[in-house]
Amino acid sequence: MKGFSPRFSDLPDYILKITHEIWEERGLATLHHYYGKDIPMRFPSGLVRGNAGVIDGTLATLAEFPDRQLLGEDVIWSEDPAEAGRYLSSHRLVTTGTHTGHGAFGAPTGKRFEIRAIADCAAKADVIDDEWLIRDVGGMARQLGWEPSDYALYQIEREGGPEACVQPFHPDHDMQGPYTGRGNDNAWGAKLAGILRRIMEKNFTVIRAEYDRAVRTEHWGSRGGWSWEFAETDWMRLRSSFPTATFDIHHVIGRSDPGTPTRAAVRWSLTGEHAGAGYFGAPTGAEVHVMGITHAEWGEWGLRREFTLIDEVAVWKQILLRKGGV
Repeated sequence: MKGFSPRFSDLPDYILKITHEIWEERGLATLHHYYGKDIPMRFPSGLVRGNAGVIDGTLATLAEFPDRQLLGEDVIWSEDPAEAGRYLSSHRLVTTGTHTGHGAFGAPTGKRFEIRAIADCAAKADVIDDEWLIRDVGGMARQLGWEPSDYALYQIEREGGPEACVQPFHPDHDMQGPYTGRGNDNAWGAKLAGILRRIMEKNFTVIRAEYDRAVRTEHWGSRGGWSWEFAETDWMRLRSSFPTATFDIHHVIGRSDPGTPTRAAVRWSLTGEHAGAGYFGAPTGAEVHVMGITHAEWGEWGLRREFTLIDEVAVWKQILLRKGGV
């Protein structure tokens, strides 16, 4: 790869190696090299600017979960056609750990967690300089003994109350980073984007039409299920929570690589009012922004594996803050 160290054979090799080096080899100082000094890093929980905040956040997480592991499941990537040597990776991983230190989840409980995360990272010349990261914080909270809504309330109180707490991410306070690409024009990315559009248009017949009857769906909250019913119900409950929200697709990648299933990654969002009963309880009228990333794999009989992450805790935090439920 032009501009990258010769020890990386391709972009997936780069992403997997530096993730292991940073987290499991405790190479936090390498973030001064691998992460841009002014990187905008967008979590559903908020916007972080600069690698210093990323380093401090990584340190705090390792102090709380010192045995944390990050197991790379897949890296779905594309090159930016507008800028040679710039790439976007959508990296799905399983992360595990034991709560043995004080930190974001309070006093140590000794409980273990196992969740997924997906990171969309833009990289050029050995440096990640733009990122969007979704962790399954709701699934993590449940495994450590919290309901996501209760943990959102705890966050608000711990951070100084509604006026002082960290505000969840909203596009109104985003900043433009160096990556302006939209992915690639591969047919499989377009196919996944089309499926998601039909779901968000409330045309749920697309699931039985496009998903393998034996599909495995893995969703936020560390939950999953087989066949069509789980996928239909979960997507309906999410859309029903925000029935009038605007659905946007921000990035689309499709890939067909030797030795792997045909697959795709789509980053998307819902922005609008919590106007319906569904996944987040009775409607409150709160303005909410939901950041989502979906990965999919296809087999002979249709879409056979679907992975979608949102951060329930960040959604609950917006609901509580907007409606004064604190």
